[in-house]
Amino acid sequence: MQSVVVTGVSTGIGWGITKVLIQRGFRVFGSVRKTQDAERLSKEFGELFVPLLFDVTDESAVQAAAQYVREQLNGEKLFGLVNNAGIAAPGPLIHLPTEEFRYQLEVNLVSVLIVTKAFVPLLGVDRSLRGQPGRIINISSVSGTSAFPFVGAYAASKHGLEGFSETLRRELILYGIDVIIVGPGPIATPIWDKAEQADTSLYANTDYVDAAQRAKEFMIRSGKNGLPPEKVGEVVWQALTTRSPSTRYAVVGRGALQRFVQQLLPKRLVDRIVAKALGLK
Repeated sequence: MQSVVVTGVSTGIGWGITKVLIQRGFRVFGSVRKTQDAERLSKEFGELFVPLLFDVTDESAVQAAAQYVREQLNGEKLFGLVNNAGIAAPGPLIHLPTEEFRYQLEVNLVSVLIVTKAFVPLLGVDRSLRGQPGRIINISSVSGTSAFPFVGAYAASKHGLEGFSETLRRELILYGIDVIIVGPGPIATPIWDKAEQADTSLYANTDYVDAAQRAKEFMIRSGKNGLPPEKVGEVVWQALTTRSPSTRYAVVGRGALQRFVQQLLPKRLVDRIVAKALGLK
């Protein structure tokens, strides 16, 4: 039986990835932070789901989970590691509390290094294990290649993840371990229900108050009309199992053409279009 570790599986994209991989016959070791989520998902997914209780920023807890997975693998290599866990800290950068920016990078970027270092021996750095080298799938975002107002901290973390992944892919050629990026666009998950309740009062006395509200409404609308999380799961399965995978997969829906055109346009022109749409001019 092939085994995959997926971080951040309690809801959303991580849940969708777990669902698809289990349907394909994989055993999934999925990380959650709460015992209640571990129990709920174990009932939902059955015996092919093995919960791992840790916060991705807690290096000692991640190391302990990696040791537990090693014991469960019984000398076999891990088939894949999916670095999915992440958060978003929205707001205009010049007003965003520094600690929020720092925590955004800690969860979305530093933790990927923590988790990767803990599990990469099981993927093939430890040459004593049996089987073929595994693969690492890093869940990025459309924000990993283009950045828009009020998601600067998130975009910074995902741009960083793209560079991290490219370097890691080339370094791990030594061990035959591939590193692949999956970059989703808007995905319909419960996070958008929470976003509706997001407090924008922090910026009520700034020049960004109206533009931030417009951006919030646009992002919620796009998210609720986005692709189901299982679609990301299907792409992750493809990235894990295809003989010659691409280095990066985009998972985008109806806005794909629009984003493609934006990439072709001069950035100054896109600046003006975005500024006009949000009332920044």
